[in-house]
Amino acid sequence: MKHEKLGKEAITSSLAMLDGWTLEDEELAIAKSFKFKGFAEAFAFMTEAAQAAERLNHHPEWFNVYNRVDVRLTTHSAGGVTALDFRLAEAMEKAARAH
Repeated sequence: MKHEKLGKEAITSSLAMLDGWTLEDEELAIAKSFKFKGFAEAFAFMTEAAQAAERLNHHPEWFNVYNRVDVRLTTHSAGGVTALDFRLAEAMEKAARAH
């Protein structure tokens, strides 16, 4: 399935519905830094987020150090941010609330 790159207005509107996500890299990606109580919680979040990514067949760029997980989402095949990035961001928000 081909995903269409979103325009700035659609991205801004979707970002307004997510807490703490920002538009980065010349409007090519959305990003957020998640913080947890410790490494185990961060890892549990990553495990749940990975399962969501597999279901969506859309995989994040992420980096973990101890209790922090930095996430960057973009749809490479579309050359920027698509609705798929926001679906994964919403799944990550749900996973973060659980941990």
